[in-house]
Amino acid sequence: MNAAPSISSTFAANPFAQSDFERRKARRATRNKWLMFAFCAVLVIPLVAILVDIFVKAAPALSLDYLWLNPVNKGKEGGLWAPLVGTFYLVIGSLLFVAPVGILAAIYLNEYAKEGWLNRTISITVTSLAGVPSIVHGLFGLGAFVLVMLPAINRVVADPRHAETKWEAGLLTASLTIAVMNLPVVITSTREALGAVPIAFREACWNLGATRWQTIRTIVLPNSFSGILTGIILTVSRAAGETAPILFTGATFFKFVADHGWDKLFPYSPGEPFMAMSMHLNIISNQISQMPEVMKFGSAAVLIGLILFINSFAIVLRVWLRGRKRW
Repeated sequence: MNAAPSISSTFAANPFAQSDFERRKARRATRNKWLMFAFCAVLVIPLVAILVDIFVKAAPALSLDYLWLNPVNKGKEGGLWAPLVGTFYLVIGSLLFVAPVGILAAIYLNEYAKEGWLNRTISITVTSLAGVPSIVHGLFGLGAFVLVMLPAINRVVADPRHAETKWEAGLLTASLTIAVMNLPVVITSTREALGAVPIAFREACWNLGATRWQTIRTIVLPNSFSGILTGIILTVSRAAGETAPILFTGATFFKFVADHGWDKLFPYSPGEPFMAMSMHLNIISNQISQMPEVMKFGSAAVLIGLILFINSFAIVLRVWLRGRKRW
């Protein structure tokens, strides 16, 4: 009988053939890949099932009229316009505060502050602030903005002869609270975007005689714009979905909103309570008896759809802006 071919003869016949060790290594890699895929499926499949269940149950209520009409009969009838437009103003108001403060703070920490105990302390504080529960931010907003800031504003701008001119907890205080809550996210994302710009870009500008601010304004910020903008957009979804911070700082379950005209498009002033989607969903789900199930799931579907749209827009924008980079 002929003897089995030796390793040397096999190697001579095909010098690029995989060895037994390489084949076992490839099998282990394939097995680990499918194992990781199974873990991802365990996370994704229940989430997709929940979303499908919500949108299927909400389908009878979803329409343009549902988005355009105001809630009627404690939310049992009508639509979602009043809380929807209130959420829009809340998000815009919070961005007006958090975007400039967060970006300027990140520029200072990344471009101006020297490495030392102070910079490390600020970085640790910002990171720790990101882990604070939202209910704590709500209590902070209640104390700092509602109980301290509003009385000061009323002493300065309100007419003591007319009680209706006094500012109350509303869009201003809720927007400031949401801005404080989102501040660590904007600072962290902006610092990462600024740090991703190569130091050679800065050195080239400095060698040409540009000042530090000229370098930041003309080179660093334009090349980090995609990361900064993505971080800001992602805070929008968090601002739209939070309930606890606005529960104490200005949100209300019912506020009269006109059914037509400019008063429908601009129903809230900064110094008065407002309606919001997250607050509306919380109330109709837990505190209103005999609430139709379709109204609960309709509100949830609109809020989830809004957040998914914002996150998807952020992802597409980030991919597009990164594709335009030349480095």
